[in-house]
Amino acid sequence: MTEQTPRPVELKVENLDLSFGGVKALDSLSFEVVRGQIMGIIGPNGAGKTSTLNCINGFYRAQHGEIYFQDKRITRLRPDSIAKLGISRTFQNIQLYTGLNVVDNLMAARHFLFKSTWVEGALYYGRTHREEVEHRWAVEHIIDFLELERWRKSVVGTLPYGIRKRIDLGRALAQEPKLLLLDEPMAGMNVEEKEDMARFILDVQEEKGITIVLIEHDMGVVMDITDKIVVLDFGRKIAEGPPDVVNKDPVVIKAYLGEQAASPV
Repeated sequence: MTEQTPRPVELKVENLDLSFGGVKALDSLSFEVVRGQIMGIIGPNGAGKTSTLNCINGFYRAQHGEIYFQDKRITRLRPDSIAKLGISRTFQNIQLYTGLNVVDNLMAARHFLFKSTWVEGALYYGRTHREEVEHRWAVEHIIDFLELERWRKSVVGTLPYGIRKRIDLGRALAQEPKLLLLDEPMAGMNVEEKEDMARFILDVQEEKGITIVLIEHDMGVVMDITDKIVVLDFGRKIAEGPPDVVNKDPVVIKAYLGEQAASPV
């Protein structure tokens, strides 16, 4: 019986330090995510979870440390350059054009994938027309994948919160990422909406082969869908490993529940 070939490292974070004045948001943070993995980042409020994603996609510049994506150093790249390499994300607060419909929101997310010039766009001929058709097919595939058909022409601002969160995921997928960063994709959802979102995230991993790093406060969801978990507390990594191991780590339990905690998170 032959051994499986180890999957390559998709994302590598090395000794990341980030401070805001006298507040240290990240303290020598290091971890790796292998290709095709779902990795969860968990921790109490203010632990540095969102700051980590902001450093990875270029919104924040760490004072020290390095970030590598597919062996390419991206530490000092701008967010748009990082997006073009294949890293997309969602945010805690939904980032959509509320006055546009679902199709137009997803099309807008693909703007940097267009190759035609503004002159070709103004005249709408040749390459521009071909690109428009190709991108619309891609958007329709995402709509079908996320089961958004009934809302495809609806104005986003009129839709329920759970559907808008799903569209926000679609916006990130429209950028054709290799690495997807999800910042609390289930925040504010009811149980049924969370189950749907968890299913879609697993489908993104299994059917599209996209590597995923997610922040989520619902520990039940995190334990069910992730392959690996990194736990932060005051910007420091206090635990890392498979969900069933992290769940029983006394240091993690203490960070979440305090000194007297006696049961897993």
